Amino acid sequence: MLRTACLLAFAFSLPQDTGPRIGGSIQTSYRHSAGAWSPRSVEKIRSVSSVAMSPDGAHVAYTLLVPRIAGTDEDGAAWSELHVLDTATGTERTFVGGHVNVGALEWLHDGSAVAFLAKRDGDKQTSLYTIPLAGGESKKCLEFDSSISAFSLAPDDKRVAFVASKPEDPERKKLADKGFKQIVYEEDQPFSSVWVADISADAVKKHELSVEGHVHQIRWSPVDDRLAITVTPTALVDDEYMKQKVRVIDAKDGKELLRIDNPGKLGEIGWSPDGKWIAGLSAQDIHDPSASRIAVWSSGIDTQLPALVSPLPDDWAADVVGFEFIDANSLLLVVHRGVESTIEKVGFAGKSEYKTIQAAGLAIFTTVAVSHDGQHAALVASRPDHPAEMYTMSHGDTAAVRRTDSNPWTKDMQSGKQEVVHWKARDGVELDGVLVHALEETTVTKTPLILCVHGGPEAHESNGWMTNYSRPGQMAAGRLIATFYPNYRGSTGRGVAFSKLSQGDAGGKEFDDLIDAVDYLVANKNVDKDRVGITGGSYGGYATAWCCTKYSDRFAAGVMFVGISDKIGKIGSTDIPEE
Repeated sequence: MLRTACLLAFAFSLPQDTGPRIGGSIQTSYRHSAGAWSPRSVEKIRSVSSVAMSPDGAHVAYTLLVPRIAGTDEDGAAWSELHVLDTATGTERTFVGGHVNVGALEWLHDGSAVAFLAKRDGDKQTSLYTIPLAGGESKKCLEFDSSISAFSLAPDDKRVAFVASKPEDPERKKLADKGFKQIVYEEDQPFSSVWVADISADAVKKHELSVEGHVHQIRWSPVDDRLAITVTPTALVDDEYMKQKVRVIDAKDGKELLRIDNPGKLGEIGWSPDGKWIAGLSAQDIHDPSASRIAVWSSGIDTQLPALVSPLPDDWAADVVGFEFIDANSLLLVVHRGVESTIEKVGFAGKSEYKTIQAAGLAIFTTVAVSHDGQHAALVASRPDHPAEMYTMSHGDTAAVRRTDSNPWTKDMQSGKQEVVHWKARDGVELDGVLVHALEETTVTKTPLILCVHGGPEAHESNGWMTNYSRPGQMAAGRLIATFYPNYRGSTGRGVAFSKLSQGDAGGKEFDDLIDAVDYLVANKNVDKDRVGITGGSYGGYATAWCCTKYSDRFAAGVMFVGISDKIGKIGSTDIPEE
């Protein structure tokens, strides 16, 4: 008999005096500890989402996510404000605040202003703005008939290359206005193209470049009129995941100058300061589930350069999640290794230097930006005791320094202790995860547990901030429930070989790892084996459904959301069959 059902409420949200076990008669009480985290607390969290270091390293522009107030504001995503920090004085100013959505920050090359994308009052589409560092109002310098999705400034700051879809056909718009608004799935999707605009005069001149395919990313060479772009055959999401390729084109006429046949998935790309190299986060092969290897390709400016350089070994047991060029032959890498994070420097093209700049244990870094001379860096990072904030680090510093405090009120909150846990699977594979302890744990009473399974499975848990709308963390701790976030086989953060361990064995050893984790916690962390719940989204939802059925005797409750219930059907009936 199945002893588990999919509940719509977790134990931490049950009334104080009830807590029935499905299929059993256990009653328990889940009271809320005074001063502890609640859903209303999580709703207020602000977080730094992106950073851009000024060319001289004296200022950092960053975006701050400000949640809307439930029940008061109109529904929607968090607002994204533009702030600037003076790195010498620590002074922070709000440049564009309030009900705004600012993104894609880029400093002008002379450091006089910050360029950004936003859809502001009166805008029909997302447009390009600049705001001067010295102060003053932002200025719209480019608008288009459709939203601008990406842009890159030329070295002279007088021109900009941008990505946008072609304007809607007037005849189709007329038909739509008359009610012909049918959508044919995966048909008639508008392709995004590359446009170049001269923004130095009041009358903006712009022209389209002829590019084969659908364009995603764009980066202007720092030394000449070449553009590095990424393109896919179509605008379909599966192509975006699996078929992005790097191309170099002429910014004047769109002529293709170079094709880079990068394998499989592709992440962000960027130019070296001398324009000779293009680096990117790339998959190792078509079956690599994550674009987390750093690759460096010759940009074609010097035919004597090798076509491809891999500065890290293929069996490197870690993942790169972000990078920036420090100089012509060195990269600064944000590295995730298991549940920890480091900042590493690696050389290439004859410069074989490898050095740890920031050791593990300080914070979980996710994003990095550097000054033009490579001597100063701005980073986004979280810790167990705070959500994502901005850090800075300069050449010679022994450690990165936190520069923002977006949620000072959290100092008064009562939080559960956070611990890294290591265990062995039944076949000997060594695994890790993060345990958020319940408040007021005692050895007299065993602790209930929520197993929170990440999706992907090409993702991983790090020892940073662990609580948000779908991850119980400190909210559960306040209800005297522990939460465990496991990195089961197939997770990222430990290299390509580990991330492939789950392939060809769906619902097999990868989910046995979850049971082995619970058994370890029951034996070593005072967890109550009769009060274990499970949740997760996407692939974590698949894990939840699997554990609620195959392992129904092990779980008292399960909440599956945006989950997978039929992997065979998913291949043929969703928009990501190849991914």
